[in-house]
This record gives sequence, structure tokens and C-alpha cells, in this order.
Amino acid sequence: MAKTAIIIGAGPAGLTAGLELLRRSDIQPILLEASDEIGGISRTIKYKGNRMDIGGHRFFSKSDRVMKWWMEIMPLETTANEAPAPVIHYQGKSRSMATMAQQIEPGTEADGNLLVEVISAEPNPTSADPDKVMLIRPRKSRIYYLRKFFDYPIKLSGGTLKNLGAVRTVKVGISYILSRVTQIKPEKSLEDFLINRFGRELYRTFFKSYTEKVWGTKCDVISAEWGAQRIKGLSLTTALKHFVKKAMASKPKAASNDDLAQKNTDTSLIERFMYPKLGPGQLWEHVAEEIIRLGGEVQMGWKVTGIQCEGKEVRAVEVVNAAGERRTLKGDYFFSTMPMRELVQAMDAPVPANVREVSDGLQYRDFITVGLLADRLKVTEPEGGLLKDTWIYVQEPDVLLGRLQIFNNWSPYLVSDPTKVWIGLEYFCYETDALWKMEDEALKQFAIAEVAKIGLLDAEAVSDSHVVRVPKTYPAYFGTYERFSELKEWTDSFENLFLVGRNGMHKYNNQDHSMLTAMTVVDGLCQGYVNKAALWEINTEQDYHEEKENSKEKANLGQLQGFAQGNVATGV
Repeated sequence: MAKTAIIIGAGPAGLTAGLELLRRSDIQPILLEASDEIGGISRTIKYKGNRMDIGGHRFFSKSDRVMKWWMEIMPLETTANEAPAPVIHYQGKSRSMATMAQQIEPGTEADGNLLVEVISAEPNPTSADPDKVMLIRPRKSRIYYLRKFFDYPIKLSGGTLKNLGAVRTVKVGISYILSRVTQIKPEKSLEDFLINRFGRELYRTFFKSYTEKVWGTKCDVISAEWGAQRIKGLSLTTALKHFVKKAMASKPKAASNDDLAQKNTDTSLIERFMYPKLGPGQLWEHVAEEIIRLGGEVQMGWKVTGIQCEGKEVRAVEVVNAAGERRTLKGDYFFSTMPMRELVQAMDAPVPANVREVSDGLQYRDFITVGLLADRLKVTEPEGGLLKDTWIYVQEPDVLLGRLQIFNNWSPYLVSDPTKVWIGLEYFCYETDALWKMEDEALKQFAIAEVAKIGLLDAEAVSDSHVVRVPKTYPAYFGTYERFSELKEWTDSFENLFLVGRNGMHKYNNQDHSMLTAMTVVDGLCQGYVNKAALWEINTEQDYHEEKENSKEKANLGQLQGFAQGNVATGV
């Protein structure tokens, strides 16, 4: 008889697991989603014909396997005036986005060499629908600080120095030099991590107040591991080289075999990325449709309230819906993307006291997006017209606003009226905060007042607004996190329970990392053994661990800006 996999959660990890099982095994997936929406935090919110991308999701990955998977689900849009193989330019290199027709074996990567062929003559089965396509979008992000725009990532350009001012620039330089000769050892906190790499003055200027606004806690109590997780192995020298090459290049470099490798590319330096025409949720809704078409199940509105265990195996889950109906579903394998704290609370197995203590002490940062529909922004590009940024990091300390998205620039199809500007104001908070509990109408007026206060928008230009709250968006690296290994060891001891995704692993995974955790579990099931240790290595910054042993410095100012702002971009 066919075996069954119960998958808790229909976000990127859960949906990837379901489709991979159907494509590659005889295991039947049953996905249980507590909400009525597909995609988790990668869903697309629909409001009066407009669409909101919660957090912003660039579809770009260092994993060839993930890139190929996305393009199989949703092909690239092509036009009569565009070459059949668009190219993404980044870090002085190029990547051809031709359909990767050559198969990459399950569980393997392309070893740094992208396997590509020209676009196949056979149309993708989804290409008949003109809306089910990926767009190639330009990336532009900036920092708004001191009521001025700074390049993101920060560049040592004339504009940056002018914005900072001579006195602050000299202080930054001197403190950086001092940080190189007086390293803090051992690095116990994020504050230590940042000061060691950028000096105390730069830390105070660009990181301290803003990071604490985003995370709601002091940098000296956040684990240094957080910095390691969000820095992907680039040096400051590499960022400067990227700037110099781009400035000196007369035209984009043509793609070559060497250029097609993307393993050393930092996501903060990507200049073009893929993006579903109608937002990230469109792709994941299509994946759910494929799961159902292939015989799997996606059951919406069913919340897991109990997990039945026998020894070191999970046997069944208990679920309830909004009507109060209860069911028990048995399975052979169990994938969990639910928050680890809720997972442990739901399990009926004896939980050791230390494990319970760690689990109950895990913390999460919650997220609010206020969508504003406006006639215009108060600021424009120098040549006129709408700002070209996909998002703007707002580092002004006199407002709670953390980041601003311009949905028009993610995809023009996210906006029903092209003459309007559709933006998202992003706030980071806890469910216990007054901001989270504020009534929608009051929150809308609060957000409008803040963006007007910093000079980006006139309040009277706003014609409509919408509020979206997302709990447990960011698993935090403080609280009991320093003892996380005790919890991980216990959950890993359940042979047929597999933790995947961001909340499932209490790990700040981006979309592609979450997908890879699911793929890795399916790889193991197909091969007869799941290496759980390998799951935890996905999105782990190995260079940082080497650095602690060998005292090698690898850091990137722009990437640190990204993690400080809760860089959920990320497609990745």
C-alpha cells in the first residue's frame, strides 16, 4: 500500500515537499494549512484589484536546482523584441536565464556550473496562460537616512561621503582602523560581531538603532550567529570591486561558461531577478494546483492541535477547523513547518524539562504591512517620474516605519490603476505591542502620518489603504536560542518527523533555503535514509565558522544592512 506524508503548512517548504513527493515517489502527501491562503509569508494579498507582496520576494537563488524548479513551474515571459534567453547581470558577471533543459539529478547541484541549453522548442504546459509567467525585473534598493537617499549596498562613493558629512566620515574611518587592531574576543553578541567588522562609529551610524527598532531588543543580547547567518561569505573588498567594475564597464559583459556560475554571488548585489507576474503567491497557488492535479491533497482551514507519538515515532495528527470539527489523520512521514514552540506544545510525547524550557523561551518578531494607494509620491527620480526602488530601507530613528515597498516596481500588474502609486509600509513588532493591537483605521492614519513626517508622501495624496498582520514572521536569535541545540537534538530523535522551512526550523531561511530543506528530506526518503544533520547545514554560513577558527574576515556592509532590516526579500 502507498505510504502517506502529512505535511503541516502550505508555504514554500510544505508545497515543495508535496510536489517533490508526487513527482519522485509513491508517497502520497496531505497538506494541512491552518489559514485560508496558500503560500505562507510568500503569499500575495489581493485588495480591490491591487496585490501586496508581504516582505518582498526576489526569485533568485544560488542553487541551480531551485532556479530550474521555479522555471519549470512558471516559464519566463518572452516578447517579440527580447532575445529568447534573458540575462541577469550581477557583480560584474552575467547569468543566462535560458530554460535549463538538462536534468540535475535529485539531491545534487550543478557544482557551480549552470547547466543550460537554448529554450526548448516544446512549450511549457503553463505557457498557454499569458499570466502564468516570470518577469525579469530590475533591482534597485536604497537606504533613507538623514532625510537623504544612500546607495544600497553602501558604496564609498562621492554621494555617500557627501551625505554622511566630513566629520562623521573621518570618525567612521578611524573607528574602523581601531576595530582591526582591537578585536572583541570572543564574539558573544551581534554587537560584538558588527563592531569587529565595521568599527564602533559605523555600527552606531547604520546598525545599532535601526537593528534594535527592527528586532525590539538590544544588539548585545542577539546571538552573533545571526550575523553569520545573514552574511553570505563576501568581503568588503568584493563589494568595492563590484562597484568599480560596474562603473568602468562600457556595456554588460556577454554570458560565458565561467560567468554562468552563481555560487559566489551575494544576493544584495543582484541587479535583475525573476518575479511572478501577479506576485509570489501566484507561483505557490499554481504549485498547489499541481499537487491536487497529481493526486495529492491540500486541505485548507485545518489547524493542527495535537500530535500523537508512539516511542520515537509520530503516528497521527489531530486537527480542527473554524467550525469546530475535529479529525485525526494517520501517516507514515510527517513534515512540520509550524513554529517549533507550537510543535512541542502539541506533541503528546514526554518532553524533558530542559527541552520544554528552551521551546517555551523561543521568541518571534511579528510583521505588519500597511498598503497605501496614492496619486503620487512627494519625491521623484532626479529626471522625474516614480522612484525606481523595489523597496527603501527607512533608517530614520524618529519613526517606527522600517521599510517601504513600491509594488509598481515589483510588477506593474500588482497595481490595478497604472496612474496610481501602490506602496507598502512595513512595521516590525510583537503581538503584545500597542502597534499590533491598534485598530486598522487608527493604524492606517498612524502610517500615513509617519511617511508624511519624513517627507516621502503628502497625506492628502492617499486615496485608499489596507492593513495586513503576519504573526511569527521572524524567528529570533535571542531568548533561549543560545540553548537551541537541546531542542533540536530532541526533535531530531523522532525518526519520521522532519522539520523544514523557516518557522519549522526556527531558522531565518529565505524562500529558496526553505525549498531546499524540503527537497533534501524527499531526497533522503527516495534513497532510504534522511540525513537530518544535512538539513541544518542549509543556509549555514560555513565561512563564519572557519573564521572563528582561523581569524579570517569576511563581511559585506550591504549584506549586513539587509539582515538588519529583516531582509525577507528575498525570493530568497
